[in-house]
Amino acid sequence: MGAEKFFDIKCRSAELAPDAVVLVATVRALKMHGGVDKNDLGKENVAAVSKGCVNLARHIENIQSFGLPVVVAVNRFSADTDAEMAAVRETAGSHGVTAIDADHWTHGGAGAVDLAEAVAKMANGDEGGAKHFQTAYPDEMPIWDKIKTVATKLYRADDISTDQKTRNQIEELQAGGFGNLPVCIAKTQYSFSTDPNAKGAPSGHILPVREVRLSAGAGFIVVVCGDIMTMPGLPRVPAANRICLNDKGEVEGLF
Repeated sequence: MGAEKFFDIKCRSAELAPDAVVLVATVRALKMHGGVDKNDLGKENVAAVSKGCVNLARHIENIQSFGLPVVVAVNRFSADTDAEMAAVRETAGSHGVTAIDADHWTHGGAGAVDLAEAVAKMANGDEGGAKHFQTAYPDEMPIWDKIKTVATKLYRADDISTDQKTRNQIEELQAGGFGNLPVCIAKTQYSFSTDPNAKGAPSGHILPVREVRLSAGAGFIVVVCGDIMTMPGLPRVPAANRICLNDKGEVEGLF
């Protein structure tokens, strides 16, 4: 569901306070953020990893803004080189964070022992994540300001924008007694902006709010941003259409 949604929605409603955060990264993903084509991700490119690590750094900074300690788990694959892994550790270290090789892809559970021990030490240690945890905004903040806070504080946007119709919807929700609900930002997962091709750590952009949807039962307001299709409740052909009783009275189509 994403760290921000977990912290600002789940933790708020369930009164949870995390002790520590594991930020998962891969060399391949960081290469893409560094400008490498998908077909070339298997080739060593330390410069691209270092360039793409601005994305990792942004995630680290965002997690730390919630008052939580973080460890970076670098899921290592056979094509990843020692030099590339070192570049990731260097970026993490510059932010006061440890990056650990998680080699379970090759060695199973044994490859994740170092990570497990680091997380346990952090959760039980003196960093006190639960003691310092804070959400990005208070309940009483107006809906518009909550959206802008997430956009500017975590996505590093300069501002948010919308048309008058959507602005009126937000004002109606605020006046209708739903202003205390957290916001659930729905946008592309490929970038901090609404442009999936804007890799790395873009800043200074404008977050376009397309519409808002009240999920009163769930306890949040969905804010749809940019050109994105939200997840449908059912596929084009629901699985239930294939379930039936055969002539023997046996159920078919469950699997």
